[in-house]
Amino acid sequence: MAVIEEVRRQFKADPGIMEGKSDPDYGACVDIVTLKALKAMVAPGLLAVAGPVLVGVALRRFGNTPGGLPAGAVAVAAFLMVGTIAGVLMATFMNNGGAWDNAEKYIEAGVLGGKGSDPHKAAVVGDTVGDPLKDTAGPSLHVLIKLLSTITLVAAPQFM
Repeated sequence: MAVIEEVRRQFKADPGIMEGKSDPDYGACVDIVTLKALKAMVAPGLLAVAGPVLVGVALRRFGNTPGGLPAGAVAVAAFLMVGTIAGVLMATFMNNGGAWDNAEKYIEAGVLGGKGSDPHKAAVVGDTVGDPLKDTAGPSLHVLIKLLSTITLVAAPQFM
C-alpha cells in the first residue's frame, strides 16, 4: 500500500509522468520495498538465531536423558537435524524452478509448437513461478541451514 501511495503522490506532484514527459522517481519505490522487506525479515532471522539457543537452554533444565546425555544438547541436535532435513527438502523442491525456466527455453527453440503456442504460454507461467524459487528462495534456505548449524555449534556449551 505504501508503494501505491507513493506512486499516487508522484502522479499528483508531477502530471508529466502520466503524459510521458518526465520520469518518475523509481528510487523512492525501491526504498519503500527494500525497507519493508528488511523489516519483514527480522522475525524469521530472530527465529533462526534464537531458536536453537532457546530450545537448548530451556531443555537443559531437565538434566540428563535416560541414556545419560544432556537433555539440552540432545534437543538441540534433534532441532538441528529436523531443520536441516526440512531445509534440504524445501531447497531441493525450490531449486526445481530451474527446470521450469529451461522448459520455456526448450519450447521457444521450436519444440511443442514454439513461441506463442499454448505450451509456451504455460511454460511462461511456470517460468514466472520458477525464477523466484531458483534464484532466491532455494538458495536462501542454504544460508538458513548454515546459520542454524553455526549458532548451534557456537552456543553448544550452554546446552550441557
